[in-house]
Amino acid sequence: MAANKDKKRKRAMVVFSIYMVLLIYFLFFAQEMGRTADKQYRYNLVLFFEIRRFIRNIDYLGWKSVIINVLGNVVAFMPFGYYVPKIIKKKLGILYTTILSFEFSLIVEFVQLVTKLGCFDVDDLMLNTIGGFLGYLCFYLIDRRQQESVNKKKT
Repeated sequence: MAANKDKKRKRAMVVFSIYMVLLIYFLFFAQEMGRTADKQYRYNLVLFFEIRRFIRNIDYLGWKSVIINVLGNVVAFMPFGYYVPKIIKKKLGILYTTILSFEFSLIVEFVQLVTKLGCFDVDDLMLNTIGGFLGYLCFYLIDRRQQESVNKKKT
């Protein structure tokens, strides 16, 4: 049983590593995502400012841009919230995982600001944190269902 758990954890670590490489690529290097060096620092410190701007300019920007900006930030961090509890041996709760998602997102936003390869955006910070939270919820529900299945087999 313990060997099976270690196997699952190692598999989760591999998937998480691949996810992190892809996430870092899209956050810092993907030119199609607007990741080119800027000459000045860009930042947004007003919550919902960029989200409202995208929605107000939907006719000009198109639905694709709105979905990529809003839902993309949530979906991009869901694997973080899902896999972190799988790879850390200590049992993590939803609050701790959400805080880790926030901290990781804060680091990402700060690096984007300092390197001028993006914009420090509190909207992204919020959306990424929500993504980590939702990822943990998925982990919790799937883990609970698996535990129930194992318990049924034992009885």
